[in-house]
Amino acid sequence: MGISDADRAAAALRALVEADDRQGGHAALEKDALTGRDRVLSLQSRNASERVHRVLFALAAEYAAIAAWSCVDMRQLGQAQTYLNESTTYAGLSQDASTLMRAWVTQSLLATQRRAWTEALAAAQVAHASAAARRDPFFASLGRVRVALAHSSLGDGRSALRSFGIAQDMLAKSTDLKRPRWAAFYGSAELDHLGAIIHNRSRHYARVEAFAHRSVARTPPVFRRNRALATAQLAVAQLGQGEIDQATATAAGVFTIMGGDPLPERMRTLIGDFHRDLITLAPSTTYARDWADRMRT
Repeated sequence: MGISDADRAAAALRALVEADDRQGGHAALEKDALTGRDRVLSLQSRNASERVHRVLFALAAEYAAIAAWSCVDMRQLGQAQTYLNESTTYAGLSQDASTLMRAWVTQSLLATQRRAWTEALAAAQVAHASAAARRDPFFASLGRVRVALAHSSLGDGRSALRSFGIAQDMLAKSTDLKRPRWAAFYGSAELDHLGAIIHNRSRHYARVEAFAHRSVARTPPVFRRNRALATAQLAVAQLGQGEIDQATATAAGVFTIMGGDPLPERMRTLIGDFHRDLITLAPSTTYARDWADRMRT
């Protein structure tokens, strides 16, 4: 078996990454990712060079990471951890720096979803110290912004902003290199989105709104899920500033962006938080009643 066989196995992986960008995590995506993982692992029994075997392990790690990420979006965090442990093992066997970094970035995100803040920080620091981050400012930025998010979760706003500033500087220094397809989501638009989350945790709503506005404007249509998440952050910021009518109109845009597809559970949770805060802040307004009718629909 040669590298061309591994390339064919990678083609199906790219389709799953695109489906995740478009729709977010869902059961069919998890199932397809596991099918791809099993198919790639079955190829390991065939004769091949050491290089091809390492490529196959990297592919298995990416398939398992997609399954983990899909479960994060569906808020099935225990199952996500199982898949992520597999992904980290395969990434280590692959000896591929960017694949291993992805595993630690996802580990940090999953720990954040589990509210295990110290673990999220430790995983982010490993990602930032990885070989991929040392070699490429793009990956250094990705690792550093996860450190910033972890600090913000721990209530250390000063460290969060310092790390976020470094992430901005590193991304500005990055050049257009060929990187794995999974990394395509990260850029100035996603960095702005994460900046909105960091400032939201300190309730700096004017800054949240500025970052979220930029993120929505910059996010390419292909990354529909991320654009919808940034739109939800924008609605939260507007609500936090008392802009009830604008906030509800912005939040309704989440459903428009998703084009009628079911919202991933992670997004539904964010919309649910918006709904709760709206009803608490302005329960008797026309905007709140109209929004409640939309939610029931």
